[in-house]
Amino acid sequence: MKERVERTIAGRTLSIETGELARQADGAVLVRYGDSVVLVTAVAEPDRRNVPFLPLTIEYREKQYAAGQFPGGIIKREGRPTHKEVLTCRMIDRPVRPLFPKGYHEDIQVIAWVLSADEENDPDVLAQIGASAALAISDIPFLGPIAGCRVGLHKDEFIINPTHAERDVGELDIVVSSTRGGVVMVEGHAHTIPEEDLLTAVQCGHDINMEILGLIDQLVERVGKPKRDWEPHLDTEKAMALAEPHYYERLKKCHSIASKLERAEAVSALKKEAIEEFCDPDDDEAPTEREVSEAFFEMENRAMRESIVKERRRLDGRALDQVRDLSCSVALLPRTHGSALFTRGETQSLVVTTLGTVQDEQRILDPLIEEEPKKFMLHYNFPPFSVGEVRPVRGPGRREYGHGELAERALQAVLPDSDEFPYTLRLVADILESNGSSSMAGVCGGTLALMDAGVPIKNPVAGIAIGLVKAEDDVFLLTDIAGAEDHHGDMDLKVAGTQHGITAVQMDLKVKGVTLETLREAFGQAREARMHILRTMLRTLARPRKEISEYAPRLLRVKIDPDSIGKLIGPGGKTIKALEEKYECNIEVEDDGTVTVSSTDKGRAQEAADYIGKMGQKVQVGAIYEGVVTEIKDFGAIVELFPGADGLCHISQLDEGYVNEVRDICDVGDSIVVKVLNVEDNSVRLSRKAALKENKGS
Repeated sequence: MKERVERTIAGRTLSIETGELARQADGAVLVRYGDSVVLVTAVAEPDRRNVPFLPLTIEYREKQYAAGQFPGGIIKREGRPTHKEVLTCRMIDRPVRPLFPKGYHEDIQVIAWVLSADEENDPDVLAQIGASAALAISDIPFLGPIAGCRVGLHKDEFIINPTHAERDVGELDIVVSSTRGGVVMVEGHAHTIPEEDLLTAVQCGHDINMEILGLIDQLVERVGKPKRDWEPHLDTEKAMALAEPHYYERLKKCHSIASKLERAEAVSALKKEAIEEFCDPDDDEAPTEREVSEAFFEMENRAMRESIVKERRRLDGRALDQVRDLSCSVALLPRTHGSALFTRGETQSLVVTTLGTVQDEQRILDPLIEEEPKKFMLHYNFPPFSVGEVRPVRGPGRREYGHGELAERALQAVLPDSDEFPYTLRLVADILESNGSSSMAGVCGGTLALMDAGVPIKNPVAGIAIGLVKAEDDVFLLTDIAGAEDHHGDMDLKVAGTQHGITAVQMDLKVKGVTLETLREAFGQAREARMHILRTMLRTLARPRKEISEYAPRLLRVKIDPDSIGKLIGPGGKTIKALEEKYECNIEVEDDGTVTVSSTDKGRAQEAADYIGKMGQKVQVGAIYEGVVTEIKDFGAIVELFPGADGLCHISQLDEGYVNEVRDICDVGDSIVVKVLNVEDNSVRLSRKAALKENKGS
């Protein structure tokens, strides 16, 4: 039986319905907002792989028929996930994953299909709402629901679920996700806004989320299924009872080791000892190796949290608000356009800048909405050696996409306008060592690499991660969290920005929400750390270099009349190819008449730009030009006024008196002054006689 609930959100109707589509799924909903429609299903079944984590898979796909389009390419069907689809999968996964019971281990799959896209309302937030609703009405033991909305800011006005056009001109674009217990996720970027403004935006989003949660609750009341019975993945009580009396205090001593790898080796040796002591494959009553390992994880979790709550001491001995030791260096690599190495504790990022031209821009293949080509991209790589592991090296995964996008958004706000600095920019952040918040190390290294490349950024950007340990009513915030504090803690809040405000933020929680007051304190702590990091960075390189690298292309722009584009290109590209060969440069032409000339030789690039600038002029009737005779005819002289424009000066117009032969007045290669009498059908009539008269008169 079909059920539908709806509510007006920001002037548009948000509806959630179920009972008609995908009825064999454990939970299925159709979410509509405007004319954007998303179908979301949730299914869970026993985990046959027996993996040591919650096997939750989120799949978000944008059907191209949703926008009335055919897929491009030879094969006319959707292919691998786009960049946007991968990021949306992460945006749904992060707030949902912590809301399953501890020990629950069924194989869960949530699939969201965009069935209709109106090019105004982004379906990504609808997919998040749908995932929550589908899980909530199913018999899957989900501890939600959650709700999410997008918040924008334009001309001092906060906008709920802004359209694509409003997002393009806005100063803020964040997604806020909430439970009844508080905010559980914040993600987005800004044009350097103060912390208080961001907090206001989060509050606005949270208030709207309470309305959406009410909508989901209505649906659950009508069609929600009783939650299924389940058994914990592992029974750790027996293993904990055996291990805790003998190993907990020894484990706490291991946690006093500051080095991540040394601490891990010490814990691993202790765990191996416990497994040998307690595990017996022939004894059905003995705990398994997995159960002992899980017991050790729980003891590690308790040890880390007790150290912070009771002793105000962290694993590496730092104060709660202390940043690890920092070091920065630039210009490491001799032939790159810009490079920097940023190290914070045991996290290290090598970032390299490459300057490119128009043809290096990334064409966005978003099937549902047309986007401008990207002139700035940041690619993040996380190799296995950065954490002392051995695993296959394949293409970038969802984590690499997400961390790269966050760092890219953090730096986007401070880049120069393309008119001021027309280069295409690519940053590559290679993580060489990782022990917490490598994405923020990519931001810091990215700032230095841009300045080393001579990119005139508006302000330097730094980033930091703030953690949280919640103990009943007490909240402890940790500045610059290490990997174990992220793993065993309750929050990972990444904040990037300049001295003037925030440019990007991403918050994930493992608890059911934090208050706005806790967020306010966390943003304040992040700001103090950001200022400390910026001071260290600027001691290494105080401002962008005045000149770009000698190995970077020199890039000059010329504006010509769009009607002259065909003349510049020539038949079959003959003219432009000849110019590229003559001036040893690359020439790119845009539809609006913008011509970009690039070459490693600045002088040759300038010569080509000057030539094209003249070539792109329009011949003006009545104007006087100093031209060059290129050809002699019996009836007159062909005169080149400027590159690509010539005309005929008839023999009768060569002089004030009678002219017997053209060569009596001029010859090929001579410079003569002529006036344009007429331009008709690309035929230009010139007069030297008229030019001489006018010059005499003046």
